[in-house]
Amino acid sequence: MHISARSDYAVRAAVVLAAAGSGPTKGEVVAADQHIPAKFLEAILGALRQAGIVASRRGADGGYWLARPASEISVADVIRAVDGPLAEVRGGPPEAVEYAGVAQDLQVVWMAVRANIRQVLEHVTVADIAAGALPAHVRELAANPEVWLTR
Repeated sequence: MHISARSDYAVRAAVVLAAAGSGPTKGEVVAADQHIPAKFLEAILGALRQAGIVASRRGADGGYWLARPASEISVADVIRAVDGPLAEVRGGPPEAVEYAGVAQDLQVVWMAVRANIRQVLEHVTVADIAAGALPAHVRELAANPEVWLTR
């Protein structure tokens, strides 16, 4: 899975808004806190607003806040809002690809990859990250020394 800068920035912005609480937070504050280019972040926050993840208000007292409780916003929700589906094969869903002959089981591999991505991203919320309270199964996966190897 490739995690784009757009997805990374979007999740980080959502986590900052979760930590900030219910009041509006200026986009510039989020950008400065996370070292995200302000113009890029504004476009990302716009996409999150369209997806119903954040709300906003203009003006001196304006800014952004989460549109629903942080505990109800998964990392998967945020990524889908800015980058689309979590796992695709040649631009489509894995269940739509067909392989012939000895490559036939490759579709099952792609389906398993999507299932594993979902096991993490759909079960971690921005509230979990903001509170430093990741689910145990996520911490266990990350604790495996092999996941830290680049290959």
